[in-house]
Amino acid sequence: MSYARIKMSWPKGAVEATLEDTPTARALVAALPVKAKAQTWGEEVYFEVPVKATLESGAKQVVSPGTVCLWVEGSSLALPWGRTPVSEGDESRLVTRCNILGRIDGDPRQLVSVRNGDAITVTLE
Repeated sequence: MSYARIKMSWPKGAVEATLEDTPTARALVAALPVKAKAQTWGEEVYFEVPVKATLESGAKQVVSPGTVCLWVEGSSLALPWGRTPVSEGDESRLVTRCNILGRIDGDPRQLVSVRNGDAITVTLE
């Protein structure tokens, strides 16, 4: 069930995402707005957010492109749109199992324009 919509903006673009009703998604929404420095890892963008969480029962390491994830160990949102350095084949494989928060609306490949060090802002829609 959808819970909230967020917008992630950076100098060359923006995407919106729909979050599911999970404990981690609720913690993220409570922490918004967030400003962070984007980092890239293969075809994934990630950045720190002020959310502390434990792995939820639905945590996954291999996800569909465009899945909004929280990397628990790094307190970071992880936004894969393609392959990462640990992917096998064409899969989107995260560094470890991550909590699933929701999905990017539309084409997640818009994230290709995010550069290491870009300022990224997350707001509630």
